[in-house]
Formats: sequence, C-alpha cells, structure tokens
Amino acid sequence: MKTIQNTIAIIAQQGILPLYFATSETVSVDVLRTLYKAGIRAVEYTNRGSEAITNFKKMVAVRNTELPGMLLGIGTIKNIEQAKDFHAAEADFFISPGFVPEVAEFLKSKNVLYAPGCMTPTEIITAENAGIKLVKLFPGNILGTEFLSSIKDIFPSLVFMTTGGVEPTHASIQSWFSAGASAVGLGSKLISKKRMEEQDYDVIESETKKMLEIIETIRK
Repeated sequence: MKTIQNTIAIIAQQGILPLYFATSETVSVDVLRTLYKAGIRAVEYTNRGSEAITNFKKMVAVRNTELPGMLLGIGTIKNIEQAKDFHAAEADFFISPGFVPEVAEFLKSKNVLYAPGCMTPTEIITAENAGIKLVKLFPGNILGTEFLSSIKDIFPSLVFMTTGGVEPTHASIQSWFSAGASAVGLGSKLISKKRMEEQDYDVIESETKKMLEIIETIRK
C-alpha cells in the first residue's frame, strides 16, 4: 500500500526526480519506459498542456502492465479541480509550483503525497502547519543553496527537494545535498524538448544513469 511516508522515502532514496511533459502520447510513454529502464522508480509528469490528462491516463495504464514499482506523479497542479482529475487518474503523488490549501486538504484526506512549491519561510511554515511533509523549494536558481542551509535547522521534520536551476552535474547536485536537500528535480536539463523531439532515448537513458551514479557517489 502506498503511503505518504513511503512515497517520500522512494523519492529521497532515488535522490533525483525526473520531470517532463510532451504533447505526444507516444513520446510521453516512451520517455517513461526509458526512465524505468535507466533505474528510475518515481517520475513527475507535468500538467503543462491540454493533452496532459489523456497522456497521463495512458502512462498509468502502461505503468500498471509493464513497469512494476514505478511511482507516477503529476506536477504543476494549481487548483482543486486538477487535483481531483488526476487523483481519479491514479496519480501517486502531486507537486505544485506554489502552496494550494484546498489541494493539501484534499490529498491529505486521501493519504496521498502533496509537495507544494515554497519560496519563503512564511510559505514553508504555512505548508508545514497544513501537514505537508515534503516541500519543493522553487525556483532553486533564485533561492540558491545558501537559502536552504540557512533555514534547514528551523524545519527539522521537513524533507526538502529543490527544482529549478539544478544542473545535471556532480558539483550542482552535491551543493544542494550539502545544503540539506534530500532530492533534486531535473527537467529540461535532463529530458530536453530537443531530445524528445528527436526521440533520442538512448541519450536520456545514459544521462539518467549518470545522474543516479552521481547520487550514489555523493552518498558514499
């Protein structure tokens, strides 16, 4: 049975959270298969277009038949209607660019992980008081590693993930982990629009494996 803590544990253990969106259902599914092949077991599909819900349902169907153990989350959730739609579509976890109280309340009642984006101590406190366990620091390129290291001790019970501006390099990922992050989100720097358009799945697979190896090295 999936629980909030179990989902957090899988994302934190993986150390990176690949995120992407493609208008093509075929490409969306093929990238998911590629990430699974590379060793990924938690993926964020972003709700960035009208095709997202249809593509997501197909991805869930493929996951259920082909990709055991894969957690498939949905990102860019901005209102309760979107949350309900994707909960019905069997999303395993939900991520927002900001904190949406109604979404937090709804998903908490369903025992499903909700990770809101926060940018200030006030937003983090509001999220924590609403029962949030995993906070997405966003945008990471604006906040910087010093922000996280400065506030980490104030929130000892929270798990932090950084998205935005994280480079797919040992130095960049190491700096965020040293500051106190348990995971980093990697989007266009890993699964670029060009790579998807050219269906360059071998490169996506090899680069993803490289990121997982970096995480392993950092944690030794």
